[in-house]
Amino acid sequence: MKLPRDISGAELAKALERLGYRITRQTGSHLRLTLDSPIQHHITIPAHDPLKVGTLAAILADVAAHGKMDRDDLIRRLWN
Repeated sequence: MKLPRDISGAELAKALERLGYRITRQTGSHLRLTLDSPIQHHITIPAHDPLKVGTLAAILADVAAHGKMDRDDLIRRLWN
C-alpha cells in the first residue's frame, strides 16, 4: 500500500493516538510518543510538514514491528 505523501508529524502523532500512543514530551521540533501496554514502546517523530517519505516509512515499520502487524495493515488502520 502506498504511503501518504503530504502528512505532517503532528498528523502522524494524532493518527497513532488511535493505536494507544500518546505524546509524552516535545523537545525542539521532535515529538516523543509512548505506548504503555502491553509492552512500553517509544518513538520519536519530527514535527515537520511534510515528513520525508523515508522517515515516515521508518517510523511506520518500527510501529508495525512492535505491534506484530504488517505495514499495509497498519496503514489501513491509521488512514482508512
